[in-house]
Amino acid sequence: MAMPAAGSMTNSQVARGRQIEALRRNLGGDILGYLEDPDVIEIMLNPDGRVWVDILGGGMEPRSTMDPVRGQMIIDTVASMIGTVVTPESPIVECELPLDGSRFEGVMPPSVARPTFTIRKKALLIFTLEDYVARGIMTQAQCDVIRQAIRERQNILISGGTGTGKTTLANAVLHAISGETPDHRIVIIEDTLELQCAAPNVVFFRTSDTVDMIRLLRATMRMRPDRIVVGEVRGPEALALLKAWNTGHPGGIGTVHANDAAAALIRMGQLIQEANVPPNPELIAEAVNLVVSIKRTPVGRVVEEIVQVKGFVEGRFVMSQI
Repeated sequence: MAMPAAGSMTNSQVARGRQIEALRRNLGGDILGYLEDPDVIEIMLNPDGRVWVDILGGGMEPRSTMDPVRGQMIIDTVASMIGTVVTPESPIVECELPLDGSRFEGVMPPSVARPTFTIRKKALLIFTLEDYVARGIMTQAQCDVIRQAIRERQNILISGGTGTGKTTLANAVLHAISGETPDHRIVIIEDTLELQCAAPNVVFFRTSDTVDMIRLLRATMRMRPDRIVVGEVRGPEALALLKAWNTGHPGGIGTVHANDAAAALIRMGQLIQEANVPPNPELIAEAVNLVVSIKRTPVGRVVEEIVQVKGFVEGRFVMSQI
């Protein structure tokens, strides 16, 4: 899209354009290149000055270096563009990168020895479930199970540790939902816009400093959703989500930090307790139908297990390994 002529731009537009150019200049050719590379999903500057990248379907590797002055300039510029400033008393900035909406987390001394940041990119390409099979991340049988769960409107919980690719897998499941049930209305709730959905009838909600996920979930119930998707369940909203899934809105997706399927169910109980109620494992067992656990291995990411949740009996979850 063509930029407006300089004479027709407002002062704020001119200032914003200068900030964008300054940010691009500070990021440099290496970081800009990683942002444009569809195989790079995360970019990390460590305090020692090495810049690491995380490769989809692979692992992390150092690609370049950056001096601390340049690292500080990047963090300061991003902070300025969102109307804040980084100080020793407030050394952290977290936001969407003004260039492309990628998730940005920057930390300055004294919390770290030297400027450090991580950029979690928005997906440039959607990797389908078939792509996961082709790359050896999941088996064809696992792919078939997920597709069957989508057709049967089962609620799918995706679990994994930090950086295992939960969001990317959730995008693949969303892509499958769009193909299997194109007539469904999907409501997606996130803290940072990372999920992508090609369905024709989709609404994206994002939290803010004044509107949390619980409030958005309540609003969602009045938006006539067929499926409710939460990008990352990490607080008391777990209770509201499970109730929504269990009261006429099946077929949703959520992601949660946990090392395996069993731990994911326990983690949901812990999050429910943050709403000042008991963990309610019976509700979890009734609302969560399928747990897909993805992990990082020395040779790359892999879907380690898919578990069907059968119930909660005599103090434990009854699960069937698929």
